[in-house]
Formats: sequence, C-alpha cells, structure tokens
Amino acid sequence: MEKPKTVVCRCEEVYLEDLIEIVQIHGCSSRELKLRTRAGMGYCGGRTCRNLIDRIVEKQTGKERTNDIPLRFQPPVRPIQFFMIGNDSNGKE
Repeated sequence: MEKPKTVVCRCEEVYLEDLIEIVQIHGCSSRELKLRTRAGMGYCGGRTCRNLIDRIVEKQTGKERTNDIPLRFQPPVRPIQFFMIGNDSNGKE
C-alpha cells in the first residue's frame, strides 16, 4: 500500500513531497517555490501554508529566510453567485 501524501497547501492541493522535490531540483526561494507550484496562491492567500513553505525551503536549502522579496498575504475573497453579477439583489436584471 502506498504511503499517503502530506498536503501543505489545501487550496491548491500541493503536497509536501512535491515541494521538497522542487526545492531540491531548483534550489528555490520561498517566492520561487510559490510561483512554480502555486502553493500559497489559493483561496486563503497563503494564510495556512506560508510558514510551512518558508520552513521547507529553510530546511532543504540550509539558508535562513530573507524578506528581500516577501510572500504577500492576500485577503480572502467572499464568494458570490453568478446571478448577482450585474443584477439587483433579487437576481432580476
């Protein structure tokens, strides 16, 4: 039986094993890892996984995190139904 993968970014379904592999291949910074894998770019804007991404990079590269180009937090967006776009609150045009 195959060992289950560990999810780091729930929003974009990015796994720990994939992040480690990308860092080892490319020697990425946290920002580069985010751009290569979309980890931290999902619905929560990195609020749940940003620190994990930073720690993975630190552990794999042996370099401490720098804030030269910091990862940004994005405020969550409130979902709306399609009928509400361009219509009044009752769904009528």
